[in-house]
Amino acid sequence: MRHQKLLKQLYNEVKVAFLENKSAILISFFILFFSLILGYLLAPYLYSYLNPVVDDLTQKVQTGVIQLTFTDIFLNNVWIIIQMFIYGLFLCVSVLILAYNGFFVGYYVAISDNMYKVLAMLIPHGIFELTSCILACSSGLVLFNFLFRFLYKSYLKEDLTLKKSFNKNLYKLKHAIIIFLVSVVLMVIAGFVEAYLTIPIAYFLLGV
Repeated sequence: MRHQKLLKQLYNEVKVAFLENKSAILISFFILFFSLILGYLLAPYLYSYLNPVVDDLTQKVQTGVIQLTFTDIFLNNVWIIIQMFIYGLFLCVSVLILAYNGFFVGYYVAISDNMYKVLAMLIPHGIFELTSCILACSSGLVLFNFLFRFLYKSYLKEDLTLKKSFNKNLYKLKHAIIIFLVSVVLMVIAGFVEAYLTIPIAYFLLGV
């Protein structure tokens, strides 16, 4: 009963965090969506900027510098979402990181010789990975919202003490952390799928 109560409480806190910050989640979703589309459509113009990155990643994978193990995939992806969360303190930086990743994925799909094959290799783990990135960016935006409310709206404008201002807006900080932790969980799932399931699923879809 105690575990059920804790799980229910956790579920309610996550639900509230998502509902009260749905605008940040929607903004992040549309940023990723449009950056994916633009990355695909503007591929010829992005070649000189992004192709060296693709070549470098390909070479590192082939030479074993980057190994597609669960640990390597997870650590690399988690570092990206940690940056999106922390850089939320500077507002647009989280958005820029998310947009860059969207541009890159869209570009990568556009330059591929076999789009169906690339999509089959991306979608199984990409569903979790991109959703994780959306939530990480959202958590960064909520973190900025907390900072804005704490330092400007309450402390400077309402002339509250730092302690009272912090306590008044603490719920926003909690929301940011909750959304980020959900992002981490999704990234764990994405790393597991990419390391162990993506290739078998792709081969099944491709009929290999």
